[in-house]
Amino acid sequence: MAGSNLTTTEYIQHHLQNLTFGLHPDNGWSIAKTAAQAEEMGFWAIHLDTMGWSIAMGVLFIWLFHKVGKVATTGVPGKLQCAIEMVFEFVENTVRGTFSHKNSLVGPMALTLFVWIFLMNLLKLVPVDIGPMLFAKLGVDTMKIVPTTDPNGTLGMALGVFILILFYSVKVKGPGGFAKELSFTPFNHWSLIPFNLVMEIIGLLVKPVSLGLRLFGNMFAGEVIFILIALLPFWVSWTLNVPWAIFHILIITLQAYIFMVLAVVYLNSAHEQH
Repeated sequence: MAGSNLTTTEYIQHHLQNLTFGLHPDNGWSIAKTAAQAEEMGFWAIHLDTMGWSIAMGVLFIWLFHKVGKVATTGVPGKLQCAIEMVFEFVENTVRGTFSHKNSLVGPMALTLFVWIFLMNLLKLVPVDIGPMLFAKLGVDTMKIVPTTDPNGTLGMALGVFILILFYSVKVKGPGGFAKELSFTPFNHWSLIPFNLVMEIIGLLVKPVSLGLRLFGNMFAGEVIFILIALLPFWVSWTLNVPWAIFHILIITLQAYIFMVLAVVYLNSAHEQH
């Protein structure tokens, strides 16, 4: 079992537990030792691993693009510059084909979402035992290194997109225009305003929830499969792990792309006048 003395259930629970810091009723401000302690800390507990690795991947993204921007040349580009230019052009073409309005924020936002989520997803290719094993030597009992396998991380990003949707819906259409759109869509009659409001508000709230849970669900399912493969005998584990990891490169990229595209589509809808 990947060199562990834990039972199968304990092994799976250990790998799926976040490094949680919060106010415990009995232990005060502390790091949870078990999933039960983490649950007892309540809503305001912080997943330190999700926050730490998210910030680390964000810093890596900024550093990488800044580095390439400083040394970029119009002559024969290096391999890294070629790769960054391909990503930039890919995102630019996607935004141009999806967003039909003028907004200088949408392009940089789309690029940030795609690369940032891709880098966070890419951590999934690190063998599932490596992270916990290395941090255990530093005295850290639990460590999930893939932020997108935590719904708090994915829903946090989705909430940021949702705030932008509301902001531009009000900015472009005005408070009255936005309220009118909610009140008279899809049925343009005053008697159906209550029905319209319920349907439109539910549809509005579903956007960030579906955006965050879609990314979380796909990444979490992949993580569980990696953990289950690690439970198998060594030779079977490596036989299955390598092809699954190669296949997962597609999933990693696809999920980053889907999150980016849906965010742009939702913002495009926020700019449209009905």
